[in-house]
Amino acid sequence: MSRSPHRLSAEQPPAATIRAPGLPLVVLATLAVLVTAADTYVVVLALPDILTGVGVGIDELQRATPIVGGFLLGYTATLPLLGRLADLRGRVPVLAGCLLLFAVGSLLTATAAGLGTAVAGRGLQGVGAGGLVPATLALVADRWPPERRAVPLGVVGAVQEAGAVLGPLAGAAVLAVGDWRAVFWINLLLGLALAAGVVATGGRRPDPLGLALLALTGAAAGLQLAEPAALAEDVTLGLAWVPLADGVAATTPLVLGAGIAGIALVARSLTRPDGAVLPLRGVPRLLREVDVAGSLLAVVALGALVWAFAAADPAREVVAHGPVLLPVAAAAAVAFWLHERRTPDPVLPLAALRPAGAWGALLVNLLVGVALVAALVDVPLFARATTTPGDQLGAALVLVRLLVAVPVGAVAGGWLCRVAPPRAVAAGGMALAALALWAMTGWGETSLDSWTSTVVLLAAGLGFGLAIAPVNAVLLAVTAPEVHGSAGALAVVARTVGMLVGLSLLTAVALRRFTAEVGAIGSPLTLCPASPADCPAYEDATDAAVLLQLHTVFAGAAVAAALAGVAALVLLREVSRARAPRSA
Repeated sequence: MSRSPHRLSAEQPPAATIRAPGLPLVVLATLAVLVTAADTYVVVLALPDILTGVGVGIDELQRATPIVGGFLLGYTATLPLLGRLADLRGRVPVLAGCLLLFAVGSLLTATAAGLGTAVAGRGLQGVGAGGLVPATLALVADRWPPERRAVPLGVVGAVQEAGAVLGPLAGAAVLAVGDWRAVFWINLLLGLALAAGVVATGGRRPDPLGLALLALTGAAAGLQLAEPAALAEDVTLGLAWVPLADGVAATTPLVLGAGIAGIALVARSLTRPDGAVLPLRGVPRLLREVDVAGSLLAVVALGALVWAFAAADPAREVVAHGPVLLPVAAAAAVAFWLHERRTPDPVLPLAALRPAGAWGALLVNLLVGVALVAALVDVPLFARATTTPGDQLGAALVLVRLLVAVPVGAVAGGWLCRVAPPRAVAAGGMALAALALWAMTGWGETSLDSWTSTVVLLAAGLGFGLAIAPVNAVLLAVTAPEVHGSAGALAVVARTVGMLVGLSLLTAVALRRFTAEVGAIGSPLTLCPASPADCPAYEDATDAAVLLQLHTVFAGAAVAAALAGVAALVLLREVSRARAPRSA
């Protein structure tokens, strides 16, 4: 049966190269992506309560930056290493390990008494959440051939984007019946359950005693950190929290029990040749195979870049600590590139990304990130400035009109790749998003009251969604199976960096236009000398300046979306037209 010329048609690797995962494993991995994606947006609603819970006043919201930035830092900086580990050691160990890291981070955040512990917990959650995406994309590529994987890739993309909708809703539901800590206790349970499911369906032999020791260690540590009043204040049970040595907090029975169980777990892992819960015997060999120096340089480069943009206050600066962080990021990036060219086993196989479709997919993801973040941030700002002044919930509901269309577009984009060239699907989606964003530049104070605004928002979300599956499908089709984990990691890095850089640059440009416009208005005393305290002319001019600022961001996002469409059309070449990569 012949294939249509527009379909992805790379040759399938030999059966011995890849062991196709079972469908239950792919489903669990996709659910894990959903849980961690939702967690990314839970903090939006819970952040004020988290700050209060860790001793930070509500008037010190600027100190929330490390909580948000710590998650982004962990999410992005370690992606190259985790993607490479998924290629070297398999998808299942990385998925299970990332879920366990996510669970540990959730435990630290749920029990945090200070800002430092909360930041550390969110950072670990970010590491775990980030590593799940490339491993799941690689799982899909392992199971489906190139010409059939666009739809499942679209489903994974849809689930990931659905987190933006479900996260705030789930957070609101939990906060309605409990406090912010309950959100992270639920994340802990979900992370552990999904990790157990991944191991059970991933074809690995379970180690019952090792699992029991791991559960005992985690339970003892969790109880020590949580210190639930109903147990800790009990006359008998409370002895578990009383130090055996006066003045030495680390000598409580719970801490000692966790330590003994942990030591037993490590000892068992070192003596078992395979199937251990913690594969410690393979660590020395893994360190020889993994490019440690390259991994560290990638962490420094990405970490400095992410923090420079994530910690910036757009009202005052494009980047935070720019004179320090940007040179550090640049120097680490150059050193990384030189090192990767010379080392025989690089953490990022740059040679595998030579086909135009590979680096073209990364460029498209970067530009999509720039355009998408503008919509995610400025649509609610526009709603709060016009239709729903000061109403955060109402503004969020306006954004939902865009977000609900993204998963629909992701699945539709995967299906359309069966009947149309992937680059045409991606380019069409980004053209639709660009037109919708450009339409937003003409919005006025009452535009959101009209049904036409809903059409524009749905079109923007649908356009963004349509590009997800074809871009990832081309990227995975033009790269060898042995580097699919790394390729997926780079796709996530490109989009995340695009979002961070785009938000800072577009906001900075828009604020400058706003400042210039306000400066040209003059003072209320000049416009209304008789009644400067009540000056409609000044208020109207200021409102117009606010709209100009938002329109500037929408215009910049429209340009980025249009450039993404052009890049997709030119660079996302099908496999039949790209140089076939050689297997490692």
